[in-house]
Order: sequence, then C-alpha cells, then structure tokens
Amino acid sequence: MSVLVTGGCGYIGSHIVRSLKEKGEETVIVDDLSYGDEKRAEGSRFYKMDICSPEAKQELQRIMQECSVKAVIHCAARKQVGESVEKPIFYYRQNVGGFLNVIEAMKDGGVKNMIFSSSAAVYGEPPVDIVPEFGVEMVPINPYGQTKLFGEWMGNAVAKAFGINFCALRYFNVAGCEGPDLADPSTLNLIPIVFKRLSEFKAPVIFGDDYPTPDGTCVRDYIHVQDLARAHVCALEYLEGEGKKEYSAFNVGTGKGTSVKEIIEAIKRTTGINFEEKIEARRPGDPPMLIGNAELIGRVMGWHSEKSLEDIISSAWQAWQAGPRRIDVEKWKERS
Repeated sequence: MSVLVTGGCGYIGSHIVRSLKEKGEETVIVDDLSYGDEKRAEGSRFYKMDICSPEAKQELQRIMQECSVKAVIHCAARKQVGESVEKPIFYYRQNVGGFLNVIEAMKDGGVKNMIFSSSAAVYGEPPVDIVPEFGVEMVPINPYGQTKLFGEWMGNAVAKAFGINFCALRYFNVAGCEGPDLADPSTLNLIPIVFKRLSEFKAPVIFGDDYPTPDGTCVRDYIHVQDLARAHVCALEYLEGEGKKEYSAFNVGTGKGTSVKEIIEAIKRTTGINFEEKIEARRPGDPPMLIGNAELIGRVMGWHSEKSLEDIISSAWQAWQAGPRRIDVEKWKERS
C-alpha cells in the first residue's frame, strides 16, 4: 500500500514525502514540475502529469489502482494571492478543476483517505486575532482563498456521499527548510523573496506599512515546513485510525504572530546584512492579520509545532546560500 502526494516534487510536497518515508510509507508522486524538481522523486514512484488535463482523471485512477494507493495528500495547486486576483479564472480552473479530477479518481478507484492542503486564506479577515477552525465565518478575500474553501466543501461533500475519510489542513505561512536539497525553488513566499532581492543587490520590499497592526505591516503565523510535514503524518494516522472522524479541518500554525517588519529584522540578524527595505503600496487581497489557533490539532492528533522563528530563518538562509543564487554578504557590507 502506498500514499500518493500530488505536487510531491515541490517545496512543501517534497518535505511531506520525506516525512512519510521516514515513517516507512511507500510514496507515489504526481507532479507537472512547474515548480518542482524531479530529483526529489528519487525513492518514490513518479508520474509527470498535469492533473487539470482532460485525461487526468482516468490516468490518476489507473495510478491509484496500479500502485495500491491507500491515501492521497493533495498539495498540487497555484498559491499566489496577487496572481489569483489578476487571474481568477486560471486559479479556479487549476485549483478547483485539478482537485475535482483527483477526488473523482479516488471515488472511482476506491481510495478512502484524503488529506487536502488548505490554507489560512479561507478565513479572509476574521473578527478575532487568533482564529479557530470553527465558530467564525469564513469569507475569503481573494480567489486563491476561495478555491481552497471550495476544495474543503467538495471534499466534505464527497466524503459524506462516498465514504471517503477527508480532512483539510489549513496552512498558515510556511517557511524554512530541512536541507539544501529541499530548498524552496520558487520565490513566492516572503523569506525567499527577500533573499532573491538581496542576491540582486536590490532593496527588499514591504507591501504596505499602514495596516491596523502594531507596526503597520501584515502579521502572519509562520510555521516551519518540517513541522508542517509532520502534521501530515499525524493526519494520515488520524484518518486511518479507528472510530468516527469528528473533525474535518485543522489549523497548522504556532498561535503566534510575526509582522513583516519583524521578519525583515530577523533576516538582518541572521545574514549579517544591514540592508534598507523599501515601502510600497499594499498588494490586493492581503488581510492585515492571520494567526492560527492550533489547539485542536494538538488535542486530536497530538501534534505541536517544535521549530522557532530563528530555526525557520536560519534553515532558509543556509539552504539559499548552498544554492545557485548565493548572496555575497561581503559586497553588501561594503555597500552599507
């Protein structure tokens, strides 16, 4: 029996695959390699595929049966908030259409366990500083968040209709790295975006310093990617365990908020580069604050975050400096 990870060659997916292997699970990866690296599929059965293609459902069903898949972890998705505002149809087609193909293949192929990569973006701008999974209205403020909420709705509907065990993990801001071979290859998240700017000898940009937060910049809950990967192993054990699955969604966060300015200052300390950041206008679709209450996943699955903010930034820095876009710290110091 094996676990299928869509998007398993990407940044988050590859960490999940490694955690599964460490637990002795056989792994199967489906990835179109738009953001992934095929080298990360070593030790797994790998299929290069666009899960949004017309033939994807039949091909996925064939893979699930051929590989004796017992569970699917669905990570493959587009995830840029700003891009989703500019290209909403593209995001619905990719994130909703792709998920439909995966879950239909599960239904027809008899696979009974699904872990869905959801997002804190489903909450929009919640009326509380630290948001719980239930008891607050979910009103996403960008198409990316909407596609994740639709995914949760579809997963729950199919679970009820066809006896599939489903749970969504609502990621907060994922960062850090286990090692250079699993470094984030894209620059879609704050920390690698800052590193990319520094590698080009450009000032990192803060989008908006007039939010209703303590220092005027957005506040987020930063979770180490290794902690997130462990959460998927715990979720698999939860779905495969005996008894009724009472909860279908879990926050994966630390319960602590860090502002963009605080991240910038921590990067300065870690890198030793005393750069000057640049302030630009807010990006559309960014809520001022998102922090997750992670008590439920701790109580139900026994999962708790272990890594600190310093762990996140230092691991990301080490991975970046081992890659092809190494930052010349001495030249930055000369410029200062």
